[in-house]
Amino acid sequence: MASLLNLVKLHLQPLKPLTPISKPQIEAFAVGGEYGILEGRTLSLIHPLVMGGLFFYTLYAGYLGWQWRRVRTIQNEINELKKQVKPTPVTPDGNPVEAAPSPVELKIQQLSEERKELVKGSYRDRHYTAGSILLGFGVFEAVGGAVNTWFRTGKLFPGPHLFAGAGITVLWAAAAALVPAMQKGSERARNLHIALNALNVLLFVTQIPTGLEIVFKVFEFTKWP
Repeated sequence: MASLLNLVKLHLQPLKPLTPISKPQIEAFAVGGEYGILEGRTLSLIHPLVMGGLFFYTLYAGYLGWQWRRVRTIQNEINELKKQVKPTPVTPDGNPVEAAPSPVELKIQQLSEERKELVKGSYRDRHYTAGSILLGFGVFEAVGGAVNTWFRTGKLFPGPHLFAGAGITVLWAAAAALVPAMQKGSERARNLHIALNALNVLLFVTQIPTGLEIVFKVFEFTKWP
């Protein structure tokens, strides 16, 4: 009987916790080190470098777009000037009288030559290509920057940099969404496209000081790689 009781007590003893299996220790690059190089300094610096390049690329894309707009508007100027050209006087026998070109005619010639040079620049295709690259890389890196912040700190920080970055991403998408209407000749869509991208540039400018502040923190709280 005593042996039976001892056997029962043995089975009722609490189980000992399992010893955790040891795993290689990863150096804590930032908050916890759970993600290794994903939260290190190297990947953290990719976002500011790429976005800095995209800021200047935004200005370049805007220049291309403005030149393409000039190709269209300069033709309207030429058409309006042609309405001001006076008929060429003729002699009694019907031959045109040779005369020096009027100031209006000279202006038409000047604008026509300018338009020819602009057309040679293929600004429409170059602007479209630049906009596509800007949209693709911009959205990817905007999301990538937020993901990297989460890897590095375990959370996001609501503030001017985050909200302005989200606004820039939305403006990229909104400006791109106007392209079909612009291709159909909608002047309202074209003007709105310009306004959205101008606002985008202003938001981008505000990102520079806050972005540099974050870069300094990256150097302070992270390690290579």
